Amino acid sequence: MDQLSVGNGAMEVGEDAGGSRLSAPRLAIGELAGEFGLTHRTIRHYEDEGLLAPERIGSARVYGHRDRARLALICRGKRLGFSLAEIKDFLNLYDTDDAQIEQMRYMRTIARRRISALEQQLADVQQTLAELCTIDTQISEHLRRNGITETQDMEEKHS
Repeated sequence: MDQLSVGNGAMEVGEDAGGSRLSAPRLAIGELAGEFGLTHRTIRHYEDEGLLAPERIGSARVYGHRDRARLALICRGKRLGFSLAEIKDFLNLYDTDDAQIEQMRYMRTIARRRISALEQQLADVQQTLAELCTIDTQISEHLRRNGITETQDMEEKHS
């Protein structure tokens, strides 16, 4: 008979005293949230989106190794700027073949798309920075031509 045992903050599902089956450590939602620095609401949102599928024991959500690994990939994907839809597609491709060829092709496609977008953003930021530096130089020269030094400008601000 399966029973829920709790030890060291991690829940495990095991057999009664005569059984030999013992699965990997299980985490409650609070433990998983704490480990990844997320809120319970965020984890539940990932469940609603079909990214996580915790085991249910009564009304409790119980997260296993697979859920933890998926959450790590979700967090990394979000950090890299991928949408939840892209992350879900990537995770779902894991089960399609043992070598994960389609999963890797998909990741390469969305990674290249993200690289291109980031390179464009970088070019835009560099152009904006160059324009702002030019404006700063022009203003400094204008002030200097009119007898205002940067030191005087700063003193006037603080008085």
